[in-house]
Amino acid sequence: MKLNKFFKWFMLVLILISVGLLVWGFVVGFESNDGRAVEVLLYWTYAILGIALFCWIVLGLVINTKNDPKSLIRLGIILVGAAAIVGVAYLLASGSPAVGRENLGDPASTLKLTDTILILTAIAGVASILAIVVGEIRLAIVNRK
Repeated sequence: MKLNKFFKWFMLVLILISVGLLVWGFVVGFESNDGRAVEVLLYWTYAILGIALFCWIVLGLVINTKNDPKSLIRLGIILVGAAAIVGVAYLLASGSPAVGRENLGDPASTLKLTDTILILTAIAGVASILAIVVGEIRLAIVNRK
């Protein structure tokens, strides 16, 4: 129960800071001061996402380990699989500049990373559509009477 109360207060503090930064951005003006308000809001967004990911991973790991120690093996297999998919996407990425951006001098590492993210997005899209189709087929078979 104490943990739940802690999270409620922590969430309230984060919301208040977010609202405060948003109000500050409107007061200062997002385009004045070289867009400093936008930059601060983006960094705050990164911080919030980092906190959320950290809590999700650490708390999920602790709770799953407490409830089912074998879940660590499944988690390890999932992490290795995800790393393998990212590795394959990185190897498949060409790193060539986009049409119309050949002479802009983008670094090769940026182009390679961008291509990797595009491939991962395509893989995630195909996987989600495949999951929907397979799920519906499975549901139709299970519910057939």
